[in-house]
Amino acid sequence: MPELETTVGPRFDWRPNPKPLPAAEREAGLGSAAFGTVFSDHMAAIDWSHDKGWTNRRIEPHGPLNLSPAAAVLHYAQEIFEGLKAYRWEDGSIRTFRPWANAERFARSARRMALPQLQLADFVGSLEALVQADSAWVPTGLGSSLYMRPFMFASEAFVGIRPARSVSYLVIASPVGSYFSGGLASVSIWIDTEHSRAAAGGTGAAKCGGNYAASLLGQVKAQENGCEQVLFLDAATFSQLEELGGMNVMVVTVDGTVLTPPANGTILEGITRASVMQLVRDRSMPVIEQPIELRWLLEALASGQVSEVFACGTAAAITPVGRLAGKGFDVTVADGAPGPLTMSLLDELTGIQYGRLPDKHGWTTRLI
Repeated sequence: MPELETTVGPRFDWRPNPKPLPAAEREAGLGSAAFGTVFSDHMAAIDWSHDKGWTNRRIEPHGPLNLSPAAAVLHYAQEIFEGLKAYRWEDGSIRTFRPWANAERFARSARRMALPQLQLADFVGSLEALVQADSAWVPTGLGSSLYMRPFMFASEAFVGIRPARSVSYLVIASPVGSYFSGGLASVSIWIDTEHSRAAAGGTGAAKCGGNYAASLLGQVKAQENGCEQVLFLDAATFSQLEELGGMNVMVVTVDGTVLTPPANGTILEGITRASVMQLVRDRSMPVIEQPIELRWLLEALASGQVSEVFACGTAAAITPVGRLAGKGFDVTVADGAPGPLTMSLLDELTGIQYGRLPDKHGWTTRLI
């Protein structure tokens, strides 16, 4: 059985897909597929058991899983995931952005969900091995990338309530085009004043599916009210901004200060969030993590004290916000157009990710 070497961790056995998607179909899919609907030929996998630890590192054909209907994940949602992208640079290399930070967050999420912690080198090594196997799936178009989804779940067939004694770790990959395929435009945000995403002491800081399931009803409400995204408030008072269903939020005042809710256990510590904060500091601009009152924000928008609002996350990098709506209010952010700082940060961040700008912080990691 052939092996795929990694620069950071153990080798992965390679079990080639006997029926890979023909090149013509693959190329056609690279440019037209909706986000997360087309997947590469292979997936990475590692098994864990209480007795043996982590074993059986492999790259195998992407396909259905052999899972018992009694698998603990189906009953108690003991699972976590990550999301990051592989970018094809002009020199032909393929790189990813801050994978070690994702690996560390994956370990923190595992601790919170009583799952075994994957070694950081195994996490990054699985990305390397999968991209080696499926390098042809990394698109070349402007704004395109290969989205990688590492995840871990309780695979033991057991319906008693305790941490699972057998766990599966996998990585699947999906080619994606530019998030703003129709051109960059500001989005409308519905602020949910009825449902919370997470509470103090809960799983808000872990990247687990339950947090996203809890956000789906809010997303439905947003769409019913003509908005693309939903923003949640704190569960205790429903007065302070926390995060969107899948992105962190930032507010820019007219004096150039960037405000963002603190990572105090109820919101996800986004890798893009941390990167944007560093890029702002690099410009000698203040970044303040502090509670942001919804009432203050609405008043500050009305008075002109706030000039920009944007969201940030892996899928879109940075998304300008042009409208905030909720029960009893509907306001435009500045003139509704993407703000200058938002656009500048988006250009800088994506410039680093695609190798068009210098990587002063050593954030990019070469996979091939």
